[in-house]
Amino acid sequence: MKKAELQKYKKLLEDKKKAMIDEMKETMKSHISTTIKDSTGDLSSYSYHMADQGTDAMERELAFMFASKSGRLVYHIEEALRRIEDGTYGLCERCNKPISTARLQAVPHARMCIECKSAEEDIKSG
Repeated sequence: MKKAELQKYKKLLEDKKKAMIDEMKETMKSHISTTIKDSTGDLSSYSYHMADQGTDAMERELAFMFASKSGRLVYHIEEALRRIEDGTYGLCERCNKPISTARLQAVPHARMCIECKSAEEDIKSG
């Protein structure tokens, strides 16, 4: 892969990583780090309606799930950046053939070509 292309993907990955980290920080700040008292705006620390507590618990669980998923995506982005540095970016980890430009544009942190990824998913689902 040409140096200019690698720089384009590196910038794309770095921008995506920054956006994911900013999003995770915002999620942590707005959902996970606040107390029930803070999230309701209630001045009392006494419990409120059970349905409200359930809704808050569900929202916190969803926020945690999204933060966890975002963390995994950041890991994959960091691995792609590592592959750029070591010269293996754009090569399938399984068959060592080049990953198509269309796939890298859609999923810049892809580590496998579409054929190998499809085969992997077939094995997992089967």
